[in-house]
This record gives sequence, structure tokens and C-alpha cells, in this order.
Amino acid sequence: MLPTPAEDERFMRLALDCAERAAARGEVPVGAVGVSSGLVVAGAGNLREGAHDPTAHAELIVIQEAAKRLGRWRLSDLTLYVTLEPCFMCAGAIVNARIGRVVYGAVDPKAGAVESLASVLSDTRLNHVPRVTGGVLAEPSGALLRAFFRARRA
Repeated sequence: MLPTPAEDERFMRLALDCAERAAARGEVPVGAVGVSSGLVVAGAGNLREGAHDPTAHAELIVIQEAAKRLGRWRLSDLTLYVTLEPCFMCAGAIVNARIGRVVYGAVDPKAGAVESLASVLSDTRLNHVPRVTGGVLAEPSGALLRAFFRARRA
């Protein structure tokens, strides 16, 4: 049974909290949480700058932590909430982790691999196709990113 729109918004607000904490550390404000059986099993914001790691996207950190906490790599019962449309790298990890559902906020016209530049998560040639819901709290997710980059350019 899928979560209600109100539950999706509640979990997306937790992802937004992770994004805000990332921004406070000087990271691009993207946040993610992984939810299994109605419980948050992992949450993270981007850590690329602080970790000096180009792969330290919020989604990858959550996938890794959820796999450790759940004791398995197949995460078919996990819903991944992320404030920004996943990129190609993260979309590939989502497919490989067999994540059951992805919910994202703002679209990413420069790097998004769900609907903007490609449709990786709906490509039936791949061995897994998660359910996807986009646009959940898109405005506050996008506003946080715009404010971050506006302040950086100033």
C-alpha cells in the first residue's frame, strides 16, 4: 500500500531538513531519507565538499546506510525521498539497489536522469523499474537550492 500524499509530504520535509543541514555545512542543499515499513532507516544531505568525494550525494549515502541497517543490498521495500531529481549516478544506484519507490521534489534540468535529461527509472530495458512520484514539495526544495546558489554568487 502506497503512502498517502500527506505521508509523502511528511517524509519529504525530513529530507528538506537534511538539505538545510547540508547547506549550513556549505554543501549543495540536497537531502534524502530512506523509509521502510513507515520508519526512517537513514537520512543524509550531500557531503561532496566535506568528504572530498564526488560520489557523496545524499541519495547514495542513504542507500548505503539503509543497506547496512537493514542487513541487505536489495531494498525493494524502501522508499527513497530526495529533494532533487536524481542524477544519472544516483538513478543507476537506485536501480541496482532495487529500491521500490522514489519520491523527489524539484526537477533538475541540468543533471536530472528521471525526467529532465533521461528517463532512467522508467526504462524497462533495465532489470528493475521503481515506482516514481515527482514534484512533492517541489517549490520549497527548489527555493532552497536557488537561495543557496544566489548567496554563493553574491
